[in-house]
Amino acid sequence: MPILVYRRVELAGASRLGLAVGASCFKMLRFVPFTARQPFMIEPTPRRHGPWTIRETRQVYRDPWVAVHRDEVTRPDGLPGSYCVVNLKHGVCVVAVDEQRRIHLTEEFHYGVGRVTLEAVSGGIEEGDDSDATARRELAEELGITAATWTSLGNVDPFTSNVVSPTRLYLATGLSFGEASTEGTEVIRHVVMPLAEAVEAVLESRITHAPTCVAILKAERLL
Repeated sequence: MPILVYRRVELAGASRLGLAVGASCFKMLRFVPFTARQPFMIEPTPRRHGPWTIRETRQVYRDPWVAVHRDEVTRPDGLPGSYCVVNLKHGVCVVAVDEQRRIHLTEEFHYGVGRVTLEAVSGGIEEGDDSDATARRELAEELGITAATWTSLGNVDPFTSNVVSPTRLYLATGLSFGEASTEGTEVIRHVVMPLAEAVEAVLESRITHAPTCVAILKAERLL
């Protein structure tokens, strides 16, 4: 799933659900995997959740990219409270580095932040796919690149207090270049720079996409 489509629907949905359940809900999150076709699964209550007790759970919003439910809880101090849990699709983020130690990035307007950002190839994992297949597809679609060697760089949680969006990181090397096949909603510029310059861009906050930042730093350490 191309990154622009993914984020555009995700953020639009997030703004709608903010109106529906109120900003006070966004205090604690936990991850419950879902796909577009799966029913929303309610776990038994009451149940322990770390130092919290969840007394009741109900769904408040759902679309193919976002699922939200509200928990009525007993806080660690014994007082009652309410928390909303936001779950997004699992995702991938791919840093592609060629034989000259140049990194291949995307420059694109992203709807949520409302500006052009410099990022690695990223996207959401579609139902029936795994993270490996998604990483290969996204790299080919967004930049027209295929890679002979794939190295897992582990996982990252871009958010841990308000949004749960687990992302698998990859390093792609042994690159071959072809034509990109972006969708009509995507306007992507292929940016190439030395890996060392990308590290500086992370350190200077010129690259701010969290999974991209982590992946670049890990790739530089590995290579």
